[in-house]
Order: sequence, then structure tokens, then C-alpha cells
Amino acid sequence: MKLSVIHAGDFMLDGGAMFGVVPKSMWHPLYPSDENNMIPMAMRCLLVEDGNRLILIDCGMGTKQNEKFFGHYYLHGNHSLDASLKAAGYHRDEITDVFLTHLHFDHCGGALEWNDSRSGYRPAFKNARFWSNKEHWDWAVHPNGREKASFLKENILPLEESGQLAFLEGNSFTENIEIIRVSGHTESMMLPLIHYKGRKILYAADLLPTPVHIPTAWVMAYDTRPLISLEEKPRILKQAAEEDWILFFEHDTSIECASLEQTEKGIRHAASFSLSEV
Repeated sequence: MKLSVIHAGDFMLDGGAMFGVVPKSMWHPLYPSDENNMIPMAMRCLLVEDGNRLILIDCGMGTKQNEKFFGHYYLHGNHSLDASLKAAGYHRDEITDVFLTHLHFDHCGGALEWNDSRSGYRPAFKNARFWSNKEHWDWAVHPNGREKASFLKENILPLEESGQLAFLEGNSFTENIEIIRVSGHTESMMLPLIHYKGRKILYAADLLPTPVHIPTAWVMAYDTRPLISLEEKPRILKQAAEEDWILFFEHDTSIECASLEQTEKGIRHAASFSLSEV
């Protein structure tokens, strides 16, 4: 098995929304915002070469949206999905599977690109199957008022039309990738737990977008069921600490991976390192 970090770009989100009820006086020293209260976010995807499968976990927000949309999220920086794939020695046409942790635009938007088909869009990975699950799909195609701005129909419905959409059942994706399902952030989000070099790496997605979110009460305002998040986080982090898992962060701009330790205040971030050091 081979793992490669794929950077799909950087964007900005409101710091208050990212840290929920936690006061700015507490989160700002740890994750500073600009004068508009915006904080930088990465879209850090993961490429898994597992046997004859080349699996891309999440794919960023893509480039098909209009200027007004990108103006809201301040897409910036030099990273791009294609450039990162090329640096890793691959091309998007070689991807066999695109595993979507959930269907919020910053995780799945890159799955589709503009063309002149009936829907106006086509899969950006022409040889891949796109993986979601039935529970989350149903939640996304009938969005609640709070998530409607994150579930964009142009990111979702053309996948079904393409014939390349597949639904995962159970809690195993490959022999080396288990799936943990959580529903505090959104219904049935899937977190890959990857067996790699004798360790387990948790692709934390939006359960833990950054290491700053490790303390139990540090829950995003974007979570649709924060009380469920408050139950899911300590349960998963307890197992992660006991079994010495590595956490892989999708949104932190500087920290790729972290280990955990038990402290008097609970489980906390122990050490930071890059995936290449694993």
C-alpha cells in the first residue's frame, strides 16, 4: 500500500462558525483569523494505492462554480488537485475509486466538471466509481434548511446520472480500509480507518477538521447535531488514544497528522508530523 497527500486547494471560512460556542478569546490564539474573522482552511485529500485500486478520498470543491461562489470562500494558494496528483506520479484518469466522506461542497465538488452534457456536468474522474452511502445520499438530496447551502445539486445529482455512483454497505471498504460512520456533523459521514505499516490512520474529515478541535466541547457550528458530536468525538478519540491511531487532518493548513495522549484534561494533541514520517 502507498499513501500520498493530495492538496486540492485552500479556502477561507468564518472562524466563529468553525469553533461554535467556544469563545474567540480561546480559539483565536490557536487558530488566528484575519480582520474579517475568516480563517484559512486546507482541502487535504488522500490517495491510496491499494492493490490494483487507486482510491482518492475526497476531492475538494473543484473549479466549476462561478466567481460569486468562490468570492464567498476566498479560494487561494498554489495547490490544485491535478498538480498534486502529477507530483505524486498519477493522473486523474488512473483513479479507480473516489471515496466521498460526505457530500458537502468542499469535499465532493471536485468530483464533477462542466461540459455540455444534458446536465451540464460530467464526472471529473472518468474511470472511477464514486462512493457514498444510501443514508447520507438521501439526506443530501433532500437537504434541511441548515445544510442546503452545503449540499449543491450540481455536485450531487449528476453523479447519479453518470451511472458511476455506488453505495457502500457495511463498515469495510477494502481489506485495509475500515469505515467509521458518524452523524453529528451530517447524517452518516464516513471516516476511513486505514491499516498502514502496522498502524491505523484515521481520515478525520469533519469530525475533527483540525487538531484544535480535539477537546470534546470544541464542536463546529456547522454540525447539524452537536449533541451527537459531543458523544461521538470522545468515544472515537478514546479508542484512537488507546490503540495509538494517527489522525489525518483534512482542513488544517499546516498540520497533516497527529498523535494523541491522555492528560488530566482529557485526550489531547500530542505530536504533529507529516504523513511521509509514518
